[in-house]
Amino acid sequence: MVARPEISAWRPRVPGVAEVLHAHFTEHAYPMHVHDVWTLLIVDDGAVRYDLNRREHGTPHDTVSLLPPQVPHNGSSATAHGFRKRVLYLDLTQLDEGFIGPAADSPDLADPLLRRRVGRLHTALARRGDELEAESRLALVADRLRGHLRPRLAAHPPNAGRGVAHTLRELLDERLTDGVSLDEAAKLVHAHPTHLVRAFTAAFGIAPHQYLMTRRVERARRLLLDGRPPAEAATASGFYDQPHLTRHFKRILGTTPGRYAPRTAGPERRRGPRPAAPGGNDTGNGPRDEG
Repeated sequence: MVARPEISAWRPRVPGVAEVLHAHFTEHAYPMHVHDVWTLLIVDDGAVRYDLNRREHGTPHDTVSLLPPQVPHNGSSATAHGFRKRVLYLDLTQLDEGFIGPAADSPDLADPLLRRRVGRLHTALARRGDELEAESRLALVADRLRGHLRPRLAAHPPNAGRGVAHTLRELLDERLTDGVSLDEAAKLVHAHPTHLVRAFTAAFGIAPHQYLMTRRVERARRLLLDGRPPAEAATASGFYDQPHLTRHFKRILGTTPGRYAPRTAGPERRRGPRPAAPGGNDTGNGPRDEG
């Protein structure tokens, strides 16, 4: 019998944070997928191994992982008993696209101070009425992240030759809901269909149809957290119907749309018990602690 994952997700009323996710997985493995936002991850129990930018990475104790948007990655437990994680999805107002290359090179940051700040930010985001504290803590976290990434920028000059793979990705993003056939895409991009698929897969490590489905799931989960019913979120995200969404949603996230964002639950009920960080490092009561 496959153990059901424990998942709590909500959209806080804090600019810059697209979503908060707390989850405990014992058997689910994320397939290759992509986000349009930054993924800031800490693991409270167990460890995660994942592939990003064609290299294997992991989350040893006290590591903070920053996975950039537009770069496909997967994820699975590195231990027999699974893992418990807390994730913040940060939009591009916190870190712009110029930091994607540096983050893809070295996504795992061994920084105890940053980890404490991220833990305290999670605590503030889980409480209604503490939006100002959360905004203050988010500012400290984002500044610390930029401090890690800025020294690496010189090694990543802007890419002038984007090629057909990037053009196809832009087309898929534009046609996220309506979709586009391979033949039509090939004509618009001026490339043979087979070459287009091979170029896209070689450039991003994920096939065009997989990219499109993961982006649609990404849109659907945001709509669910906004209170839209699964059937409505499905059609608004480009899926044929709710079962179509459910199939892909469960494959990627390990749970169904209804369990991911129950419409009757507010943020406090959704989040469930907050995992305790080692040493009580995430229990600060206000932004007074700059460290």
